[in-house]
Amino acid sequence: MNKRIGFIGCGQMGRAMIQGMIDAGLVKAEDIAATALSDETIDFVTDEYGIQISNDNKRLARESDLLFLAIKPYVYQGVIQEIKDEVRDDTVVVTIAAGITLDAMKEAFGRNVKVIRSMPNTPSLVGAGMSVLCPNDFVANQELAEVMEVFESFGEAEVVEEKLMDAVPSVSGSSPAFIYMLIEAMADTAVQQGFPREKAYKIVSQAVEGAAKMVKETGKHPGELKDAVCTPGGTTISGVTKLEEVGFRNAIIQGMTACTDRSKELSQGKK
Repeated sequence: MNKRIGFIGCGQMGRAMIQGMIDAGLVKAEDIAATALSDETIDFVTDEYGIQISNDNKRLARESDLLFLAIKPYVYQGVIQEIKDEVRDDTVVVTIAAGITLDAMKEAFGRNVKVIRSMPNTPSLVGAGMSVLCPNDFVANQELAEVMEVFESFGEAEVVEEKLMDAVPSVSGSSPAFIYMLIEAMADTAVQQGFPREKAYKIVSQAVEGAAKMVKETGKHPGELKDAVCTPGGTTISGVTKLEEVGFRNAIIQGMTACTDRSKELSQGKK
């Protein structure tokens, strides 16, 4: 890809994306630049990734063809005020934060800017990310395709309507945390039952990965796959029955709903 790619902010998500792009060979390290606030982060990123990094947001905005705003939602207004006059008309700005709408970006810039709203997740660091994107009307198809290529260099990506973006954190952006909690709980139980912890994490995480792969690659309904494991009077149906009894599905639904509700609050400017 013959593009200058900039990251304002170089926290965990920004670094995951940078690592993914470099590992996939999509861009060279010298074609990526970033900014960070602390000297500690600047030194770390320079040593780890070999990219250009400084604290000069204005210069980065001027020089980037694709500009990723990898910052927390509450600092968007301040950063955009700083860079809005530096961003070129042909630059595509990509947001990476829950609750930052396309209308809010237009209002903050005070003009029409090419913006893609995105929500990646942290498995991007190991090339297994799931990112969801939503472009505004000023992004050309070719530009969207280029940004999709970036996200697909460290996982998979889908485009959705903006009305669905508030639900994306619960479905993919935040959901790895829920899966980590599941893995931790299952591994703790395995340890309680005598497994060494290292083996417990390996066995449980592989079981989770394998189950997800079965859903993706067979195309079968998860309920059908679950039923196939549940032999009559067996161990699996006993466990499933207990999970239903204690409200396992309901807990997942409530957690995801709370996540989406919070995303909607952020979209409405609530802190």
